Amino acid sequence: MDENFLLNNETAVRLYHNYAKEMPIIDYHCHLSPKEIYENKTFKNITEIWLYGDHYKWRAMRANGIEEEYITGSASDYDKFLAWARTVPMTIGNPLYNWTHLELQRFFGIDTILTEESAPEIWGKVNAQLNSEGFGARDFIKKSNVRVVCTTDDPADSLEYHLKLQEEGDFDVKVLPSFRPDKGLEINRDTFGAWVQQLQEISGQEIDTYDSFLKALESRVRFFHSVGGRVSDHAIDTMMYAETTKEEATEIFKEALDGKKVSLESEKKYKAFTLKFLGGHYSELGWAMQFHINALRNNNTRAFGLLGPDTGYDSINDDQIAKPLVRLLDSIEQESGLPKTIIYSLNAKDNDVIAAIIGSFQGGGVPGKIQFGTAWWFNDNKTGMLDQMQSLSNMGLFTRFIGMLTDSRSFLSYTRHEYFRRLVCSLIGEWVENGEVPDDDKFLGKIVQGISYENAKEYFDFGL
Repeated sequence: MDENFLLNNETAVRLYHNYAKEMPIIDYHCHLSPKEIYENKTFKNITEIWLYGDHYKWRAMRANGIEEEYITGSASDYDKFLAWARTVPMTIGNPLYNWTHLELQRFFGIDTILTEESAPEIWGKVNAQLNSEGFGARDFIKKSNVRVVCTTDDPADSLEYHLKLQEEGDFDVKVLPSFRPDKGLEINRDTFGAWVQQLQEISGQEIDTYDSFLKALESRVRFFHSVGGRVSDHAIDTMMYAETTKEEATEIFKEALDGKKVSLESEKKYKAFTLKFLGGHYSELGWAMQFHINALRNNNTRAFGLLGPDTGYDSINDDQIAKPLVRLLDSIEQESGLPKTIIYSLNAKDNDVIAAIIGSFQGGGVPGKIQFGTAWWFNDNKTGMLDQMQSLSNMGLFTRFIGMLTDSRSFLSYTRHEYFRRLVCSLIGEWVENGEVPDDDKFLGKIVQGISYENAKEYFDFGL
């Protein structure tokens, strides 16, 4: 993992070091805490910043035979760190191995390979830095050359810390909310009624009908917009669509509000109508709409009961997405005109499907209006990233790609942008070496800078 790590040809070396390396970052989807950013949270040790809440690492530790006590349990932070250090050598071939060492190198200046033997030395060196000036949450963001952070926020959130950051005005990175209304779409979840009550309280809108529910959602969209929100995000684990009317959707909503479970067909209708409604407002306000499709969540019932969601027990779903996705996009396009839209799937089988579908809805004079989102979650590894980029380049305009996001809860995850940019340069360099594209650094460098930063800057209305 030297300076030319992942750069497999001379063209890639030039493109990365001369064009990609110093470009800023727009992190348009992540799970960082706005409270921790506002408070410039500091971390008492490397375990807190590395292992608290990182289900990627937790999965690897379980696969390595580490007892749960040393993962999410009551073991000391030092013992948990040692358990991770024992696991790291076993992760070769997994991006965790590279990310771990990139983070040690870039943020702490440590080139030592993490093993059980080197762990005590690394523990001491990193913790000494974490307990000194310049190693808070904001410092990691600034050191990574980030210009925009889009957190993930529920419509019922007050956005208290976004507002405080704006009022304070001394952090020159834009920290903006993203509108994530999943709890309002999952009509059959036991939590639906309680969430509607939260929405009623935060919006000041009594919700006793579907109309009043939609008005409350609209009011929150506009509130998010007033705080700088320009992006929505939807976790659509199962892509579904069914034609319906406002009257049908109203009756379905009433059933759910009365505490009843609705049929699958009714759920499809409700979600389709509600997403069309939201899509119209996103389009009106110039937002970008994100769909994250085909996750299979909370697979292990026993573990879910003990630890709850987002603890490393999710996987890839394999539902068919083409027809329902096209029908939903087409219905929004007919109703109000599609907003800028970014589509991700957790299943790589969908790469060519999505790359082809987005071409059916481009237009309006917006470069890359409909985007095939970067390789996500189980796919954000070398193979997954290259496969996604190859599908996009085969069927669309790779040159208009808005590039990488972090999708992480960790302030150290910005090294993933470096990992991604190195692969972009390596892929383009391979085309050059094969004689497929011109050996023209100025031309190719502009493309690399576009995918690294400039395309996202142009795509999103973040006021940069």
